[in-house]
Amino acid sequence: PLWLVYNNKVFGEDSVGVIFKNGDDLRQDMLTLQMLRLMDLLWKEAGLDLRMLPYGCLATGDRSGLIEVVSTSETIADIQLNSSNVAAAAAFNKDALLNWLKEYNSGDDLDRAIEEFTLSCAGYCVASYVLGIGDRHSDNIMVKKTGQLFHIDFGHILGNFKSKFGIKRERVPFILTYDFIHVIQQGKTGNTEKFGRFRQCCEDAYLILRRHGNLFITLFALMLTAGLPELTSVKDIQYLKDSLALGKSEEEALKQFKQKFDEALRESWTTKVNWMAHTVRKDYRS
Repeated sequence: PLWLVYNNKVFGEDSVGVIFKNGDDLRQDMLTLQMLRLMDLLWKEAGLDLRMLPYGCLATGDRSGLIEVVSTSETIADIQLNSSNVAAAAAFNKDALLNWLKEYNSGDDLDRAIEEFTLSCAGYCVASYVLGIGDRHSDNIMVKKTGQLFHIDFGHILGNFKSKFGIKRERVPFILTYDFIHVIQQGKTGNTEKFGRFRQCCEDAYLILRRHGNLFITLFALMLTAGLPELTSVKDIQYLKDSLALGKSEEEALKQFKQKFDEALRESWTTKVNWMAHTVRKDYRS
């Protein structure tokens, strides 16, 4: 990858950072980011702003393209690694993320940052579940200093999760770890009001997308002949139908999502184990 920085045409504005990538097919990333923009639009039309951050991405050739750099942001992996002297323990430090936000925010700014984190976390939980986004290690989830959480790198979608020795690396419907909940609850374990609001945001967001389920099915069906690596047959689109529970009533669909939400939280320890292995490898290579 090549990091490029352009001067902004607007005087006084920040420069624009772009990553040029060669050797990667970015069309699938483009499609996923377009779906995230559509979700953001549908949520806003329904009065729900989940502070999504679908950054720019443009495929310029068969295996080359440009990706927008999101300034003042760091990966979860770096945030955790910088908070611990032992790489193996970094992923299990539930205070690392909240302490990192406190470094750059205080008072009302910290409250706003936690609100940004809460809303964006809800948005990406629902979006990643519906689209079946895989390979969610701690270098593929980032947070801005203002609190906005966002996902990057969409090489695996529609439930095409990585596996090793026949075992799926990701065993949760979406990423929701206890350090995320720790931020949402403002560092207070018993803050059920904040957690309840977060959960309600997730449920509302899911139902809004489900009401537009046929739109998503149609858009993905139109891309079947594009030759994307993980959108090649009707079977891939079936994942969307299942995640949106289009064959069920709204009440049944909501019950299914609630079960997935509980599963994501209950099994989040598996995510932490994966993140630990990723962090140790990253620290060893550096």
